[in-house]
Amino acid sequence: QVQLVESGGDLVQTGGSLRLSCAASGRIFNINPMGWYRQAPGKERELVATITSTGSTVYADSVKGRFTISRDNTKNTVFLQMNSLKPEDTAVYYCNARILTTGWVWRDSWGQGTQVTVSS
Repeated sequence: QVQLVESGGDLVQTGGSLRLSCAASGRIFNINPMGWYRQAPGKERELVATITSTGSTVYADSVKGRFTISRDNTKNTVFLQMNSLKPEDTAVYYCNARILTTGWVWRDSWGQGTQVTVSS
């Protein structure tokens, strides 16, 4: 069994910064990719950014130039540095990871979510 635990969500003013972290634990042989999604009230969950084990990244157009995703493969952890935050970034942010685990099975895992609120 694997688990993803997020941290770092908070209330911040427009233009501020936050850094989210997500650590994977359990029986893990490989993780690829890791990423962040978000869901605002009344909206569908959407991709924010993903990163492969070799460092290739994908960003949503709405966060390019403001957010940076990174990972520490030695600690099975992914980070999301969020700068120049806007009220429209307000959402619950979810960590996602595709994990090779027990039985050599790839499992799509999600964290419990962390709230980011940007005040205007």
